Amino acid sequence: MYIESVQLKNYRNYESLEMDLSHETNILYGDNAQGKTNILESIYLCGTTKSHRGSKDREIIRFQEEESHIRMMVVKKNISYRIDMHLKKNKPKGVAINGIPIKKARELFGVVNIVFFSPEDLNIIKNGPGERRRFIDLELCQLNPIYLTDLSNYNHIVNQRNKLLKDIVHQPGLEGTLEIWDMQMAQFGRKIIESRKNFIEKLNQTIQVIHRNLTGEKEELELVYEPSVQAQKLEQEIIRNRDRDMKFKMTTVGPHRDDLCVRINGVDIRKFGSQGQQRTAALSLKLSEIYLVKEIIKDTPILLLDDVLSELDGNRQNYLLNSIHDVQTLITCTGLDEFVNNRFHINKVFHVVKGKIEVAN
Repeated sequence: MYIESVQLKNYRNYESLEMDLSHETNILYGDNAQGKTNILESIYLCGTTKSHRGSKDREIIRFQEEESHIRMMVVKKNISYRIDMHLKKNKPKGVAINGIPIKKARELFGVVNIVFFSPEDLNIIKNGPGERRRFIDLELCQLNPIYLTDLSNYNHIVNQRNKLLKDIVHQPGLEGTLEIWDMQMAQFGRKIIESRKNFIEKLNQTIQVIHRNLTGEKEELELVYEPSVQAQKLEQEIIRNRDRDMKFKMTTVGPHRDDLCVRINGVDIRKFGSQGQQRTAALSLKLSEIYLVKEIIKDTPILLLDDVLSELDGNRQNYLLNSIHDVQTLITCTGLDEFVNNRFHINKVFHVVKGKIEVAN
């Protein structure tokens, strides 16, 4: 799987951009705040409908413009796909695959599989549980369109239930309608919990080998899924916590409160690990994504590395670079010295300056 080309119009700081990519390693270099990350973001957005930054469409559209366009040409198992995305300030985004509009995001997921790795990901272990849930959800949504539907439905139900909990304060008679939302929440919540559980089990098989190699056989890493409630007890717990939910005006149990524990040699490194251990575990997480995608889809994903190498020491840099030799990769950096020093093979180099690019090799 690889991306042939990307075209942008009125995207962030790009008025217009067309770039043809190498099927192997692509380097985007330039000073900070020139637009390197924006290119990676556009690729991720076009493949998943979501910004890795969590940005809304209106924040992405170029200043003083009303709409933005992304076009991406992808080749997957010798079949070409053209993905067109149309972002509008005050309307939902439009997406078409090979010129045919799609109605739901799940129709796009799986056309291209993307692994995004940014410096923020190195903090995924020590940050709050929302970061770790997001990691699980983003990967599962790409690998399983049904999960995307279940998650969207679940999030909608929780939002509606939370709104109802606030309305009950002023209209107590509405309390009887909670039962409808509780049943639906349990229905989709159970599916999410089971999908996450199976995903972490598969991820463990891959990440343990990677982490042993990264640490010279010194550390054993284990991922432990921590659901806020077991799937079979979800509806019972929702009902049991109904009074508390009305008191706090929010839904206090369910998969939106799940977490992921990362243990090294049996120790929870969120609480007791060094910064080096946390960063190495995060690198293992991202590398295991690549291998897991390969195993499930029988193809290689696209890898986006956003200024990550400067955050890693030489050994971790080399391990990462040696792990991605067969994956199409886009790497952003401020200079080329780090690649020369590592004798890293580069197929195509782009120099990014103030929202414009030029091929540098």
